[in-house]
Amino acid sequence: MQEAVEAAGSARALWAMAEGRPAGNYAVHNKIATKCRHNVPKKLTKTMIAAAIAGFEEQKRQIDAEIAALRAIGRESGTATPNSESGKHPRRRMSAASRKNMALAQQKRWAAKKVAPEPEATAKPKRKLSAAGKKRIIAASKRYWAEKRAAAKKSS
Repeated sequence: MQEAVEAAGSARALWAMAEGRPAGNYAVHNKIATKCRHNVPKKLTKTMIAAAIAGFEEQKRQIDAEIAALRAIGRESGTATPNSESGKHPRRRMSAASRKNMALAQQKRWAAKKVAPEPEATAKPKRKLSAAGKKRIIAASKRYWAEKRAAAKKSS
């Protein structure tokens, strides 16, 4: 098995050969497949395929063993609930009497709110511009536009 991997160059090369890609004459550098002068293409033999399958099955067994170990650790530390993982406390359970008291208190608050008349918002009186103020604004506007026209006449 080990000699088949060495003959092919790597398990990745065996995988590429099994998919029908020419793995021997291409190398992947920075996620770009380029021609590689170091790897000479080799024929895919039954021993190479068997070696690749055996290697991948061994990796799968190791991963399964690690997963089982992690699950065992999780069981030892106790059952983890989604609430304890997120840092939230479990919800309180209230008795029927407590819920009834809360409902009555809320109904009492709503009844008190409905009985009490809402204070009407006093509207501010609309502000009115005095005649003198209006004259000052008109005079300032005339001065502004006169200066604007004079500047335009001067520049042209």
